Amino acid sequence: MFSQDLIARLARELHESEKSRVQLEHFSRRFPGMTIEDGYAISRAWVQMKLAEGRRAIGHKIGLTSRAMQQASQIDEPDYGTLLDDMLFAPGAVPADRFIAPRVEVELAFVLKHRLAGEQVGMEEVLRATDCIQPAIEIIDARIEQFDRHTRVMRKVQDTISDNAANAGLVLGGRKMDPKALDLPWCGAILRCNGVVEETGLAAGVQGHPAIGVAWLARKLAPWGECLEAGEIVLAGSFTRPVAAKEGDVFDADYGPLGRFEFTFT
Repeated sequence: MFSQDLIARLARELHESEKSRVQLEHFSRRFPGMTIEDGYAISRAWVQMKLAEGRRAIGHKIGLTSRAMQQASQIDEPDYGTLLDDMLFAPGAVPADRFIAPRVEVELAFVLKHRLAGEQVGMEEVLRATDCIQPAIEIIDARIEQFDRHTRVMRKVQDTISDNAANAGLVLGGRKMDPKALDLPWCGAILRCNGVVEETGLAAGVQGHPAIGVAWLARKLAPWGECLEAGEIVLAGSFTRPVAAKEGDVFDADYGPLGRFEFTFT
């Protein structure tokens, strides 16, 4: 396990990288003994820095939810990060200069009306605790470079976790709907960039049902003495591959009955 001094140092490096938009080399290469627990400790320390500067936590994101991504990362469960108030955007303009190498993912957001806590939370409890389901786009970014600048080896899951699970932004749009009114695995979306269909997918791609990941997250937070609070937004995981974005790109997210919205990197 990393020392508290090293955890704090690496968290500061991430904090500066986000501000300078200069990527870092892989922590896992610099420190070959790095564990997943070290990654979460760094991520938590970085989030605490942001909270100390006046940011406010508004929820969580779940990543690496597809079987293919877990196999590629050599893990058997998702990862998670914290959503902060300055990451939330309405449809319309999204400032491109906020990001280093942004990519766009199609997701569903669970907006909670009741707390979810403990190591026994299940899918049905998640659905009862959910106020509404809303279409969401997650903007992921890489403060730690995706491919090592020397070897071109892809970063490890420890790096991604320490980087707040690559979390950088979210766009909420479309219709807010009661989860009981939806067949959630069959909720789908078409993602267009500059008029071209880049990705399509169904929410079943998120572990078979997107509520499964939310229940997993509540259980995962419990040993830290944490929980999912009423009012939180939880991004349940992407059901498309990430699509690279740059300044000037116009994205159109069409969720069918759940609505459609556009946003532009300006």
